[in-house]
Amino acid sequence: MALYAIGDLHLSLNSDKSMDIFGDGWHDYVNRIREGFAPLHDNDVTVLCGDLTWGMSLEESLLDFRFINALPGKKILLKGNHDYWWNTAAKMKRFFADNRLDTFEILHNNCLSYNDIALCGTRGWFYELDNQGTHNEKVLLREVGRLETSLKEAGDREKLCFLHYPPIYQGYECPEILRLLKEYEVKACYYGHLHGASHRRAIEGTRSGTLFSLVAGDFLGFIPKKICE
Repeated sequence: MALYAIGDLHLSLNSDKSMDIFGDGWHDYVNRIREGFAPLHDNDVTVLCGDLTWGMSLEESLLDFRFINALPGKKILLKGNHDYWWNTAAKMKRFFADNRLDTFEILHNNCLSYNDIALCGTRGWFYELDNQGTHNEKVLLREVGRLETSLKEAGDREKLCFLHYPPIYQGYECPEILRLLKEYEVKACYYGHLHGASHRRAIEGTRSGTLFSLVAGDFLGFIPKKICE
């Protein structure tokens, strides 16, 4: 039994949307995802850090969900900025149950567990958007609130944080989220969103006591990153 993380699968089995704009790293990526998960076992757990499918609705995303569900192990789903299918937790759980998607759990306004470790997270906010004149204080505060709700629920347990947007990025940072990671003594933070040439601007390593790690699919070569056993 082991815990893994990977983000940004960007599946489009129902629409064949190309990811070629982000470079050769996306060549044959669906098969590479399947191969990357092959060594995992049914009792393993993988946190999927957002941008799972290009589908615009739950129904449109069904083929992608079936592909993910068939991969080994349990999957914890986190919202990304392209997960337009995302809905209320009740509706998603009902849809998953109705379609026998039985390996999914949702990380959203809650905290999940892996052994004695608390798994916390939310979509986050990409602070660089502020430079493009699209910074939305309401969205930021909502994401910060969701993350704090998740961290509070963890109590005194060891905490791992999973985000879609990077809370820190070469030349940018989101102080509101970084403050929470430090205040709640989060051991490690895993994030996605960055693709292609943006990989070189990712922040990896320990800052203020928290280990930061990029787990975007193309960065990992579509092999889930093993976090712990």
